[in-house]
Formats: sequence, structure tokens, C-alpha cells
Amino acid sequence: MFKKILIANRGEIACRVIKTARKMGIETVAVYSDADRDAVHVKMADEAVHIGPAPAAQSYLVIDNILDAIEATRAQAVHPGYGFLSENPRFAAALAERGVAFIGPPVGAIEAMGDKITSKKLAEEAGVSIVPGHMGLIEDDDEAVKIAEQIGYPVMIKASAGGGGKGMRIAWDETEVREGFVSSKNEAASSFGDDRIFIEKFIDKPRHIEIQVLGDTHGNCIHLGERECSIQRRNQKVIEEAPSPFLDAKTRKAMGAEAVQLAKAVDYCSAGTVEFIVDADKNFYFLEMNTRLQVEHPVTELITGIDLVEQMIRVAAGEKLDLTQADIKANGWAIESRLYAEDPYRNFLPSIGRLSRYRPPREGESEDGTIVRNDTGVAEGGEISMFYDPMIAKLCTWGPDRDIAIAAMEVALDAFEIEGIGHNIPFLSAVMAHERFRAGDISTGFIAEEYADGFAGVTLAEDERDQIAACAAVLHTIGELRATRISGTIANHKRRVGRNWDVLVDGEAVPLKLKPRNEGAKVKLGREGSQRKLDIRTDWRPGQSLARLFVGDTERLLKVKSTTSGFRIAYRGAHMDVRVYTPRQAELARLMPHKPPPDTSKTLLCPMPGLVVSIAVEEGQRVEQGQALATIEAMKMENILRAEKKAVVSKINVAAGDSLAVDEVMMEFE
Repeated sequence: MFKKILIANRGEIACRVIKTARKMGIETVAVYSDADRDAVHVKMADEAVHIGPAPAAQSYLVIDNILDAIEATRAQAVHPGYGFLSENPRFAAALAERGVAFIGPPVGAIEAMGDKITSKKLAEEAGVSIVPGHMGLIEDDDEAVKIAEQIGYPVMIKASAGGGGKGMRIAWDETEVREGFVSSKNEAASSFGDDRIFIEKFIDKPRHIEIQVLGDTHGNCIHLGERECSIQRRNQKVIEEAPSPFLDAKTRKAMGAEAVQLAKAVDYCSAGTVEFIVDADKNFYFLEMNTRLQVEHPVTELITGIDLVEQMIRVAAGEKLDLTQADIKANGWAIESRLYAEDPYRNFLPSIGRLSRYRPPREGESEDGTIVRNDTGVAEGGEISMFYDPMIAKLCTWGPDRDIAIAAMEVALDAFEIEGIGHNIPFLSAVMAHERFRAGDISTGFIAEEYADGFAGVTLAEDERDQIAACAAVLHTIGELRATRISGTIANHKRRVGRNWDVLVDGEAVPLKLKPRNEGAKVKLGREGSQRKLDIRTDWRPGQSLARLFVGDTERLLKVKSTTSGFRIAYRGAHMDVRVYTPRQAELARLMPHKPPPDTSKTLLCPMPGLVVSIAVEEGQRVEQGQALATIEAMKMENILRAEKKAVVSKINVAAGDSLAVDEVMMEFE
């Protein structure tokens, strides 16, 4: 067994590998760029080596820099994680030349399966069903349009060396093919150093289901079941689960058999994933094979009890698998939510900045038998950079069945505190509560279909809203009673705390009467004659950012932040401005004028911190609604900014290559 391994990656996956290596008694070496000097993975490892400037193309993607780090630390093996150099055959070959083990598949398998064009040809030869498409290289956008029209719209434009949603676009017409072809090539070159593109038929309303395979160097290969990865946005997975709520035993067995068959055809060893597109009739088509550890591997680990990173290390050390197909049993259900640094209220645009608060839920087994796991590579006070993927953490829950796993995820998301940057926890909570998701009626188009106009937040049902109002009144009263004790006991100066309150939840008034008692209060909701009674218990104290309350027997876990007259409360995806007023204060508040928001209809504001890739218009040019104006790159993804209406460009304030902040004025219109 190895004594020391180097992790050629960063963030949560580097931390994940370090945890298993430590468990196995193996020393670890981290590598880091300028931006990651104080990163969590650097502090966790036994040694750390600086490998270059912040951009990945000058650090994590530079093979020579990694090789120098290996030589300096005398590491015996390298785990590449995912992304970066994980599927680069030149890197694997360079390690082999130096006698350093690559904790992954052999070069031949990476070359065969890592290239999507070649892999589809090999899959077809192996008798695996593939999606119709053009497997040859495409030189320019004119050829791309011709091929797309031959295949028939819609089509999927994909980077041959791609993965993780990078270099992928769906095109429904000629304009989208031309734009998508250019952006896909640019993203592919930036992320993988390979700008080759191919096109295939896009199957409408498909499911994305993948099979985890595991092989050794002795000819043994098994599969560990499937993962459902259909909840995606811009081809980037957001929520994954294992097993799939869609597959039956027959289809599951057939997909597993084909995945193993394909892996054996290329002498595959280590952990890998064979991805399939599955239609409504359970017909499945080979999509690609990822010759590395997948981002969503924790859900497989949770239902099988198998540490995939440990298996990869043992296989790379020449050990034989001690598992057979008969040993693989799925136990319960696991769900993974990817927490991204992005603003769901602004079309999920990337968000960067410092994590002023980062408090994940407690990991491990809960009293009810569910399990919470959080794979992360950040810490409170750390910075989310524009140079890398925006994923903050992978929050996973396990339960004996799907409904319990979902319920555990809802509670875990309620307990996850993140401040300082935009994040997608409200959106993840909304998906967990969505009827289609709960029913398992999902496809890769779920987000586009259910949130076609973007995510505007969650509006709670009236009963839930009223309960939140009552909870806020209880918390407010606890604070007021505490203040009376602090202010002294002189009779003429003693503060009195009333019992009647008007609580405004995002402007909706909820009148109530409250009677404090130990650890909570009795609450009467509504006006006289139409009141409902609630019994609320809590051990919350002023200053705590999480409030656990019981409304009767129902637990409510609220994120609370005190304001001048109440709280900002987050619960199940809803962010609420809750004001707790006395009846007189409420009467006066209704008389206060409201300042309208500024008019930005004649400007193009930069929606995210990022780099200007290109400007598509000129001053004086007339533009149509939907026309491309500029392209911004942030966190390895290109975003095309379009005109919201017909206008004339009067002034352009930025140029290609400029670094912009959020809401910086890029253009002005007449």
C-alpha cells in the first residue's frame, strides 16, 4: 500500500480524498494556487505545495507543475479527483513514465472513453444503444448548422472532452446552434484545453440515469447500482439520488449489465460511471463514460456502505476487489443537494465573496435514524473565488425510504446557514417540496419547465405563514422580556411587554394575542370571534441565528436575523421580512411612504462578478428583443446577456477583457 499520495485537485473533493487516506493511514500532499493559499484542503493535508497563479490554466491544469510537486514530496501515487486533469491521458501517461501510480483507470481506457466521439463508436461496436448524432469533428458554425438540420432539431452541442455541464448547449434553431457552437468551443478550450465539438439528437423529456462501475487490474468488474441525476440546470446536475424512483428491476439489471460490458470492453479498472439517457418508455441510450470519481458518488456510498475512494486507492495499489456482484445490496435511499454560490433570484448567476457565516448542519446519524453528510471544502471566513466551480458543498441525507430521505433533506437545508454570498438553498428547498419531485415525476427539463420564468422564491401557504408569524411574535417577546430584566426593576421605569401584536409577514398582517410561559407561549391567532389557538415551545435565546420551535407537535427550524422591528426569517425556501408591531405601531407603519426602486430599464447592468469575453454590438446600433449584447465569463461558464426589448445602444462603458462587479453599468440605451 502507498505511504503518501498527492491530490491533484482542490476544494471539497480534495478534502474528501484526504479523509479516506487518513483513515487508511496514508499521508497526503495538497497542491494550491494563489487563490487557495488558505483553503481548507491545504490545511487538512500533511504537506502542501504551491503550483501557480489563481487561473486553473496556470496552476491546476499545468501538468509540469503537478509533476514538480510530486518530485518535491516524493508522493507515490496521485488521486486526480474530478475535473481538471482527472481525465487527461497525457497526465496519466506522464505519471506512468515516472513510476507514480495514477489512482484512476489506465491511459487506454481514458483515451477510449474520455473522448465522447470515440466512446460512442466503441459503445456501438460493443452492442450498446447510442443516441443518434454526428460523431465526426465539426470545423465551424456553418457545418454545425448543416449537421443540426440533418439530425433534426432540437440538438445537443457537446464538447468531446467535456463533463460537468461545461461546453454543452441545447439548440432549437439555427441561431442557437451558431451561438452555442462558439460558446461551447470557448468553454471547452478554457476548461479542458480541447475545443472539439460534436452534435447529437436531443431526446425530449429524458431522464439522466447513471451506473457506478468498479473494476480492478485482475479482470474483475462490478456495478454498484444507479443514480438518478435528472434535476439539472444548464446541463449541470443540481440534485441526485440513489436509487432511481423510475427504474424497475428488469431495466436496472439490463443497464448494469451493459455498463459492466462496456467497462470490460476497454479493460477498465478503478471507479467509473456509465451515463445513460432514459426515455419515458424506459428505453436507455449510452451517453458517455466518466473515467473518474463522480461528484455525486456519496449517494452510492450511503446506500451501499462502500467507500469508493478507498476502493480506487486499493485498485491502484494492485489489490484485487474483495467484492462480487452478489455482495452489492442497496439499503435505503440517499439524496444529494449541490449547494452553489449563485443567486437563484437572478437567474442563478454566479456569486462570489467572503463567507461571513458558514454553519452546516450536524453530520452523522440523527435520533430518528436518518443520516446527514456534508462534503465541503470551505469554511467560515473563506472566500468564494471567480476562478473555479461555484459549488460550495454537497449536502447528503439518507433514510430507509425516499420520503424519509427527502424530509431529512428539508430539515438539513433549514439548518444550513450561509451568509456573505448568494446561494441556492432556497431553490433546493423549493424542489424538495415540489409535488412533481416528491412523486418522482422528473426529467432533465424539470427546472426549465417548472421555473420557466426563473425562481422568484417560495410563498408559504396561509396556515404556514400564520404559524411563522406566531413564532416570530414568540421570539420577539422572549427578547423583550429579556430586555425588561436588563433595564432594572425600579417601578417607575420597568418596561412592560404587551400581549397584543400585529405581525406583518412580507406586508400581510397577522393579528395575535400571546401569553408567555416557560419555554414558549400560548398564542391566539386572528381577531376576536375567529381565533385559532397554538401552543409554541422553544429554547431559543436572543442572539442565536437558528431557532427550533415546536408548534404543537410540528417542528419548525427557522433561520432568524434580528432587525429594528422584527426579523428576517428563512424557512423551507421562503425568505420573509417579519415585523412585530404593537397595534399602535402597526397603525403608524401603514402611514409610512414607500420609496420606489430606481429605474434601470435604460441600462445593461453586469449581473455577476466576471470577465467580459466579448461585446456583440456597437454604439448607435439598434437591437431587437432577445439579441445578444455581450458575453460574461464567471466560474468557468460563459453567460450571454441579451436585450430585454427593442432599443438603440447609446453608450458602451466596457470592453472585452474588463473585470466587472455586480450591477456595474455595461451599456446605456436610448
